[in-house]
Amino acid sequence: MTSIKLHSSVHGPSDAPVLLLLNSLGATESMWAAQIPLLSSHYRVISCDTRGHGNSPAPEGPYQFADFVADALAVLDDHGVEKATVMGVSLGGMTALGLGLNHPERIERIVCCGARADAPDPFVQSWHTRLAKLDEGGLEAVWAGTVGFWLSDETRKNHPDREATLRDGFLQTAETGYRGCAHALMQLDYLRHLNTMTVPTLFVSGEHDAGATPATMEAMAAACPGSHYACVSGAKHVINVDRPQDFALAIGGFLGLDIE
Repeated sequence: MTSIKLHSSVHGPSDAPVLLLLNSLGATESMWAAQIPLLSSHYRVISCDTRGHGNSPAPEGPYQFADFVADALAVLDDHGVEKATVMGVSLGGMTALGLGLNHPERIERIVCCGARADAPDPFVQSWHTRLAKLDEGGLEAVWAGTVGFWLSDETRKNHPDREATLRDGFLQTAETGYRGCAHALMQLDYLRHLNTMTVPTLFVSGEHDAGATPATMEAMAAACPGSHYACVSGAKHVINVDRPQDFALAIGGFLGLDIE
């Protein structure tokens, strides 16, 4: 696959171990804003916008996960990084698994959040439904049907700024990019390969995530040798935005973070 040059940002000391952050479909690097201060006190943090999102180019699709993996490796290469820990949510978590499976020599550890590793028929149909909404009403229509899956009612009520930030990022997504990524998700096929994973991996689910349920992610962890699993209470799909404090606790030990 041919990589493209993604928009990326760097935070933290230049001599620290590197942590690459990968966003979910329909989000930008801004989805990690709440985690950057903590993460950058321990890591050189590189965040980026997936192809078709935010400030990154949106080539014509459809895309494949091999494209996302190649793009992520190109980000590391652009920043002179030989090996990194990678953390991603949803599409980003799936891409992290692809990096670990196909390029273990480049990856120290993986934190895979709110993600699947396969594409059963109901999952594929859900993407056909969203693409139909995109055709009918554009990204606004897709957002209206997405936000309730991303954030809990409590967060939407008590922290409207979190929803507003995610909405802004969602509407920055190119329609070409959304379609391209959706087609990649319909072809997702990592589950049967997880037993070959050699990179230490933490799987993190949201208690109320309907798309990547705790049972789904527990099964992924069970299939992945030596992996770890954590479930964030009360969280829906975009775990790190919905429950940032509990998310930090869930990843802290695995990433060696000092959390008060």
